[in-house]
This record gives sequence, structure tokens and C-alpha cells, in this order.
Amino acid sequence: MNNFNNTDNKLNQGADNGIKGFESKQSNPIIPNGLISRINSINNRTTANRMYAGYNQKAWRSYESVDYQEIIKFINEVTRGKETKSELFYSLHNIFTNKLNSTFSGFGLYCKQSNCINFKIIDKIGSTYTSRVLINGSDNPVEKVFKTQTSLYVPSNNFLNVHYLNDSAVAILPLMAINECIGVMLVGDNNYEATSDVYKLMANYLALFIQNKELSAKVLMNTDTDALTGLNNHRKFLEIMAAEIDKAKRTQTQTSVVIFDINNISQINKDFGAAKGDEIIKLVADKIKQGIRNNDSAARYGGDEIAIILPETTSAEAKYLAEYLTYSLSCCLVDDVGPIKASVGIATYPQSTQDLEKLLILAEQAMYISKSKGYKNGMSTIVCSDDFDFWDDTALSSFASVIAKRHASIGINFDEELVNKFHSEEIINQSHLIEVVTSLASAIDAKDEYTKGHSTSVSRYAEALARALNLPEKEVERIKLGALLHDIGKIGIPESVLRKPSKLTDEEWEIMKQHPTIGAEKVLMPNESLHDLIPIVKYHHEHWDGSGYPEKLKGEDIPLAARIVSVADAYHALISDRPYRKGMSNEKACEILKVGAGIQWDKNLVREFVNISESLYTKI
Repeated sequence: MNNFNNTDNKLNQGADNGIKGFESKQSNPIIPNGLISRINSINNRTTANRMYAGYNQKAWRSYESVDYQEIIKFINEVTRGKETKSELFYSLHNIFTNKLNSTFSGFGLYCKQSNCINFKIIDKIGSTYTSRVLINGSDNPVEKVFKTQTSLYVPSNNFLNVHYLNDSAVAILPLMAINECIGVMLVGDNNYEATSDVYKLMANYLALFIQNKELSAKVLMNTDTDALTGLNNHRKFLEIMAAEIDKAKRTQTQTSVVIFDINNISQINKDFGAAKGDEIIKLVADKIKQGIRNNDSAARYGGDEIAIILPETTSAEAKYLAEYLTYSLSCCLVDDVGPIKASVGIATYPQSTQDLEKLLILAEQAMYISKSKGYKNGMSTIVCSDDFDFWDDTALSSFASVIAKRHASIGINFDEELVNKFHSEEIINQSHLIEVVTSLASAIDAKDEYTKGHSTSVSRYAEALARALNLPEKEVERIKLGALLHDIGKIGIPESVLRKPSKLTDEEWEIMKQHPTIGAEKVLMPNESLHDLIPIVKYHHEHWDGSGYPEKLKGEDIPLAARIVSVADAYHALISDRPYRKGMSNEKACEILKVGAGIQWDKNLVREFVNISESLYTKI
């Protein structure tokens, strides 16, 4: 879209950086010998002034004095005052950026179940992103540092695949806790060599902090059993699930997971008290324990969710068991509540997926779809992961709900998974392509409540203008499809920028201006069947006078299809409500288009569009 409808939430300001001056001169046994004298010899550092100066442009720095001895003193303070890993992450990040002038920092912990390192990355202006590096024998420098347990300094952060993060040299440091590498710390710093020991010291502190927290948690966790139901708790469930998947790999058998969600527990707790809700959860747990086999495992998966692991069980067999259990539950009448109802989702290894995390995601997604379908003849609809089309609106919404719920713990991003699924989708025919593209566009529009339906509206307007120009039918269809995907690059723009209700800062605007290139290169380029849409997506923000972006094309150098979408995009932005103004009338919107004709838009296209606009106008 153009600059009439940029939106975004307030940036995450991060946790308190813990930087407070104090006079204590106590020594620290963890500080390497000679470090103080070394860092005192350094007088100046450079600092990033602009984080986002366009797509793949370099940041620049200005010199300023840094007191490194003071920084060492701060380390003890921030580690003592923090209770959680997240608090410490933000505190260290703020020291890195505010005192050491780094461009970004990243903190990644190793997940044994997924065999990957899940990163939380924080940039100079406080926006947070995620990245995931699999430990699978690749040449990724993160994997090299993790395995060799030695630091590495590389000239670019491209290996993180966070395309809107300013490119810079990056230091990769192992987080070592008693000779075990538990993760990796990243620091974007072109002058890392000058103060490498400072960063290594901070990495050591961070690793020890995390290890202490984990040891404390293990001391408190003296049982694998959920106190209310007597079932395995969530941690034990994941442990058993990982073991069963490993066994299934070795024996080449199938393993199914079934997730039950007890319906209306929140309302029952509200109407009758938490004791009634606990009574129902315990009753469901007892019925499930009675109904499963000796080699099956049941666990309390969440507050009102119970999961079952079924070794050597196909999807059809798991569905049969789930039907039996839901029937048994429906026969249980609870005073004041009536029969127990549950939504049920099933996923099966390796039929559904061979990845443990995704297997659980698919089972939860199927459970959400089951919940949306309700009941038929008094029985819940049991849904298997193979029963639904990923691009169905209900399935897509359910998938987003699961990812949003579990993102923090599994390090999987909904947008990233959506694009991966899009790239792997086998397009059968043109109607299938339109269905997938429409669903993808709707998912992008849904990121912002003020732009819902934007892509379909722009597609309708662009199609109408193309027909008014008597373009060939094949070209009209191409423009219609390209308009649907014109904003697809916003899948790579942080929501903190996308949803901001006030004016964007210079740095935020540079981030926003990347979306045409991201859409063309990251989303469309890998799909050969969509290559003819790339000019529409990449150039729909170019201006007739050459003042647009990303390549400042001018006049007829801008592809005609992109010029058509540009007019349609601007018109819909003008007539739509925004947080800062009401949508304009058709007459007012057309007046603005006329003023910009020959400057921002092709004047001939504006004239044609104004002629048909009255028939297209619908008050948003």
C-alpha cells in the first residue's frame, strides 16, 4: 500500500536496562586478567545512527567515548537484579546498544527436542524478531560455534534469514555452562575485535544465570505427575513423546497423538466456581485412563486439555479410540452442567509430519477446527490433521491461533511457516492457485484490523481498470492476481511497524519501504509459476515522477500492470477508515488522485479510473 495507510503498534521498549552508576570498586573473579587495562586503552567506538536505510544498505557510525570500566561494574548489577531470562536479555541488550554501540543482539538457547537453537533478536530501536537454526550438519556459523564451543566473527548476519535486519558484522559466542554449550549469543558489531573480552564475559554471566535458573526449577519440580488429575504433567508428556517418536523412527511404525479440549471450562468456572471445573477435568482424566491401553500415555497438556500418546497406532485407529472416549464422556452427566463435551484433534507420525513440534501443532490445529465445527447429533466432530485443507479459512485461522499460543516456547513464527507452506504447495490448476493466493492475502491483511479485505478490494479495482483499458483477458487475470499479492511482502514487516497508529519514524519508514522487495524476492521468486507477478508486486510503489521506491523508476519505465495496481491501491487507502481519519468520499478520493496525476500516478490511468470509480465505490 502507499503512504496513506501505514499503521503500527508502539515499539516494544524492552526491560529496564539496569544501567545505574555506583561507586563500588569490588573485584570480580570472573573478569579475565588484564581485561580492565586492555579496555581502558580504547578511547572511541562507533555507533549506528540509522538501523534501516533501505534494503541491504549499511549503517554508519559516529565516534563517541565509551567508559568500559564502568560497563564491567554494571554487569554484576544487572545479573543480580533480574529474575527471568527475558529480563536479563533486555538488560544485556541495552548495555550492548547504549554503551557498546552494537546494532543488534540475539540470544538463542538450544532445544534438544527440536535439535535447534531458537533465537530472540532485538534491534537498535527495540523491535524483537525470531530466528531458528537447525543443528543438522549445515555450514551455518551458529552451528559451528555451538559444536566447537568457540567464538566466531563473521562479516554478515545473512545466515539469520531476518531480511529486514540491518546487515552488519556479527560476533557469535557460545553460552558455556560447566563445559556444556547451552546456546549462542549474537552481537552485531563491526568493531567487535576491540572489546571481544567484554562480550565473552557477558556471555559467561548469561550462561551461568540460565543454568542457575534451570537448576532451581529442577529442584522445585519433584514430580512428573499432575496434582489434580494424576496424569503425567506437560514436561513428562514431551519427554515420553520424544522417546516414542525415536522408537517409531527405528521400528518404522506410526505413532498418533490425540488432544482433547474440554469445552466451556472457563464459563463453568465463572458460573459454578473453580471447584466444579476441577471436578470435570478430573472426571475426564479418569475416563481417559480407563479407556486407553497399557502402553498408551495420557497427560494434562494444558489447563483444560488432555493429550494421549498412542504408539504403533494409525490415524484411523486413533480416531476410533477418540470416538469411543468422546462417547463415554457424553454419557457422564455432571450436576448443573450436563454431559461432558470435548473437541478432539489428531495427528500421526510420520503421516502428518516427521517433526515433533509440528506434529503437536497439527494436533492442536485439528482440535481448534473440531471446536469450530461444534456438535452433530450430540457428538463432537473429531478432526485428523489429514482431514482439512491448510488454505481453508478455518484451518488457516486455527493454525494462526496455535502458533500465537505456542510461539514463545517453540520459536516458530506464523508468517515464516505460512510462506514455507506456500512455497511447498503443489498447485494443481488456476482455480487452486487463486484459492491459495486469496487465503495467503487474507492472512496478511488480518495482521492489521484496519486493512482487512484490502487485497481483495484492490484486486477488484485493478481488474475493473484493466478491463476499462480493453487489455487482453490473460493480462487482466495476471493483474487481478498480482493485485491480490501486492502487499505480500508485509509478511516480513514487524507488526510493531505495521500496526503503529501514529506517524512512522525515519527508521520505521525505511523498514516499511522494504515490503515490495521482500514480497518479490522472498515470497514470489521461489515459485516459478508466479514469476510473471513479480513486476506488479515489486514496482507498485514506484511514482510517475521517479520519486517512488524501491528503484525510483519513472514514467513508462514502470510496468503498466504495476501502475494500474498503484492507482487501485491508493484509491482503496483513501476511502478506507484509518486510526487517524475517516474514509473519504468517492469525490474527495478522486480529487486527490487527479492532483497526483502525472506526479505520483499515470494521468491516463487516473482519468480512466475516475470515470468508473462511482460504480466501484462502496463506503468502507
